[in-house]
Amino acid sequence: MTSVNWLEETKKRKDELIATTQQFLQIKSVLDPESAREDAPFGEGIRQALDFALGVCEKAGMTTKDVRGYAGHAEFGQGEELIGILSHVDVVPEGDGWSTPPYAAEIVDGRMVARGAIDDKGPTMAAIFAAKIVMELGLPLSKRVRFIFGTDEESSWQCVNTYFETEEMPTMGFTPDADFPLIYAEKGLTDLSLRQTLASFQSLGIPAADNVAAKLVSLQAGLRMNMVPDKAVATLAPIGLNSEAIAQSYRQHLEATGLKGKVEEQDGLVVLHMEGVSVHGMDPSKGVNAGTELIHFLRTLSLDERGAVFVSLADRYLHKQHYGEALGIAHDDEEMGALTLNTGVIEYDEKQDALFRLNIRYPHSVAFEKWSAVLAERFSEGAYTLEVAEHLTPHRVDPNHPLVTTLQRVYTEQTGEEAGIIAIGGATYGRSLDVGVAFGPLFPGRPDSAHQRDEYIFVDDLIKATAIYAQAIYELAK
Repeated sequence: MTSVNWLEETKKRKDELIATTQQFLQIKSVLDPESAREDAPFGEGIRQALDFALGVCEKAGMTTKDVRGYAGHAEFGQGEELIGILSHVDVVPEGDGWSTPPYAAEIVDGRMVARGAIDDKGPTMAAIFAAKIVMELGLPLSKRVRFIFGTDEESSWQCVNTYFETEEMPTMGFTPDADFPLIYAEKGLTDLSLRQTLASFQSLGIPAADNVAAKLVSLQAGLRMNMVPDKAVATLAPIGLNSEAIAQSYRQHLEATGLKGKVEEQDGLVVLHMEGVSVHGMDPSKGVNAGTELIHFLRTLSLDERGAVFVSLADRYLHKQHYGEALGIAHDDEEMGALTLNTGVIEYDEKQDALFRLNIRYPHSVAFEKWSAVLAERFSEGAYTLEVAEHLTPHRVDPNHPLVTTLQRVYTEQTGEEAGIIAIGGATYGRSLDVGVAFGPLFPGRPDSAHQRDEYIFVDDLIKATAIYAQAIYELAK
């Protein structure tokens, strides 16, 4: 058979690809509980986007199935083995400040601008059109190819979890929802809470503190475990020190450290505000944690017994401890990198619970049971108990697996560039597969506009990715 010029075949369908992608992006597929119903568990807009994707596939000649509105799939080809392509039709809320309407999908300076353009509706349509090319060329396949469309990737992944309760697990596959050349490994990802109730603190039997400067009434920092808190507020009741002395000490601390914050007096209480720098929790060292920085100041005051235990543990084990060194859980891995620890949410109430919510990402070479036991033991000193909110185990595909080597070869043949492989601290749909990787669509050197205002994909990149996906689908399924 004559070799296929995949890029030329894509360019023949360029106008249809662009128009269909724009139509897809014009559907506002944001989680909307108010319009949820039996066959649309995440709302009407997401239901419409799922129907649109399935409709494009059905028109191309694929057989489709709707799995109760949680997910859907479209399949073609024949054979026992199944190649899976996982993507999602939901998007994050658009937010403010766009230079063009977020669901207009206008093309500006060669960029298609819309919420979902790069994450993940643009690459989803690129992959569907890639399959259309393979089908329209009548190329013989020995395996089935199945698109699996999720509807809840941006929140809780109920979509793929529900889908795989009843549907076949692909032999291997990829998600077009990350970076080129190829992501073959993802760290384990955990959301943990360390909780101390008032009763559990009292069970420690700690005597009343002497020479107390102030009582810690409350502290609040952060909203999400996977983000570094950029704001923190603590309320103190002056005892041995008056309000002005506490305020002066705090101002001096801010000046000495270069941190930003302010002090207020309210009804005889002192309220301390701290500002930090928020970044994604996968790399907390790049941010400034307002919560632990505020606690670091509180450590300089003589606090009441419960407040003292709270700030002592946090300052010792969490302040600037991005890799868990002081806890004794630090672990670096040549392939996946270091274990990272982000203290995303801190809550303290003198009459209720004290709480640290942590996001920890760890490489495959250290067991969850090992480091989590150490973490629990350290905080048990203050009568804190460990609660696991979510745990995704590390995911890794052998770099010599045919899935990896085939996609590497395809990328190199299509771009002329070496296809290195990448390990990340984030999570992609690749880990939903027993053997799955993330493959594009973001090319090396391109800024990532996902979740930002004016999210976009270059039209040329959309076309280029489609050609890569077309060859990839054929090579994996031929």
